[in-house]
Amino acid sequence: MLHLGALHPGRETTLDTDWTRAVARGSWPDAAAVRDHLKTVHKAHAGFTESCATSCLDADGRDSYDWLADAADGTASADILDLACGSGVLLERLALRHADARLAGVDMSADELALAERRLGRDRVVLHRSMAQDLAFLADGSTDVVLCHWALTLMQPVVPVLAEIARVLTPSGTFAAIVDGPVDIAPGYAEIEALISGHVRRAYPRYGAVDLGDPRIRQTGTLNDLLRVAFPGARVEIEANVVSTTAEPEALARQASSFFYSVFMLSPDERGVMLAELTGLFARRGPRASFHMPINRLVVAR
Repeated sequence: MLHLGALHPGRETTLDTDWTRAVARGSWPDAAAVRDHLKTVHKAHAGFTESCATSCLDADGRDSYDWLADAADGTASADILDLACGSGVLLERLALRHADARLAGVDMSADELALAERRLGRDRVVLHRSMAQDLAFLADGSTDVVLCHWALTLMQPVVPVLAEIARVLTPSGTFAAIVDGPVDIAPGYAEIEALISGHVRRAYPRYGAVDLGDPRIRQTGTLNDLLRVAFPGARVEIEANVVSTTAEPEALARQASSFFYSVFMLSPDERGVMLAELTGLFARRGPRASFHMPINRLVVAR
């Protein structure tokens, strides 16, 4: 599973990375291969995360950025870090909500950081290019709030990431993140996931047994266990939600499919077949159909 962005007509290519080659030959990709793969995706499609995330809303009209930003409201938020900040959408929302806060963002993609700087300017936010496993540019106990929008699921190894977050948070700090939610709460999601995954497994038979990131982040129980070890004594809350978007079947198929990083593994021809089948699935639901996606928001309060 996963998430976010619209495929760009005419720009579809097949990813060829250490990660895809490892999956194809039946070996287990290492952490370096995961990072190379993610950098390649974001170099080819910088800014893709925001296009769908901002159009998918929950029952209260919030997108996932706003729902995550809510976790910083009411906190002592003088210093806020956006971990894996991408193109800067969350930082932009935080700048509007917390006019006096000191904002920082970190991402491993130079292409995404360039978009963030263009959006926010150098005066409003400090941007760092680094891995989430190494936040050496921040002192111990220096950050009031750490937020992470839908990237924790992809990070490998993830335990050092949680350790770094715990290190930089103040004694009363807050960590919050958006991650994948339980599949069964989103109507029709399982059918869409199965259709897309079926196409990917035909091209890469071992896909599914091998996926991006640490699978413990995708299960509420194991995620809770990881957080309680990383943040002993903190209050941990994991809340489920559903965000949705509606469009004509063909546009919705393209939009919904790009919520899955695995789609970028398909060749243009394979992707075309998959999109045609997904369009048909949505068309059976009417001239305008909806895509519902499950999400979790975790909040760790010290």
